[in-house]
Amino acid sequence: MLLGVVSDTHGQRTYTQNAVRMLEELGVEIVIHCGDIGSAEIVPLFANWPTHFVLGNVDYEVVDEIEAAIQSAGQFFHGPFGSLELAGRKIAFLHSDDAKCFRSTITSGEWDLVCYGHTHIAKDEWVGDTLVLNPGALYRAYPHTLAIVELPTRKVTSVKV
Repeated sequence: MLLGVVSDTHGQRTYTQNAVRMLEELGVEIVIHCGDIGSAEIVPLFANWPTHFVLGNVDYEVVDEIEAAIQSAGQFFHGPFGSLELAGRKIAFLHSDDAKCFRSTITSGEWDLVCYGHTHIAKDEWVGDTLVLNPGALYRAYPHTLAIVELPTRKVTSVKV
C-alpha cells in the first residue's frame, strides 16, 4: 500500500495542485495531510483519495470552514490529532506545534509511524521502533516536498514537487 503524506499547504492552490499531480503519478492509495491546510479551497484538491486531515496552528482561524469542506467532500477530519491503522501499522499524525504532545507521541512506543508537519523541513528518523516522518512543506520551503510511505515496510521516499 502506498501512503502519501503532505503538510503545510497554507492555502496555496498552485503548489498543492502540483503535489496532487505527483501523488496521482505515483499511484498513492490514501493521503494524510499533517496540518496548516490554510484554506477550505485546498480540501477538494484531494478528492481522488481518502484523505485524513489534522489541524495546524494556522488553521484555527478558519477551522469551521475547513471542517465543513472536509465533511462536504466526504473526507476525514481529525482535529489536532489523528490516528489510523493501515496494512497492520498503527499511524499517528499531528502538526507538531504542540511540542509536549509531539514528544509524548513519538516516545510512547505506541505507534509504528508518526507523521508531522510545522517545521517545513523534510525529515525521517527512528525513535525506538517508531518511524517519525515530516514530509516537508508545500509552501515556504525549498524545495517543496511530500513523502510516500510503502506500507507495511515503512520505506520512505521523499519527493520534490
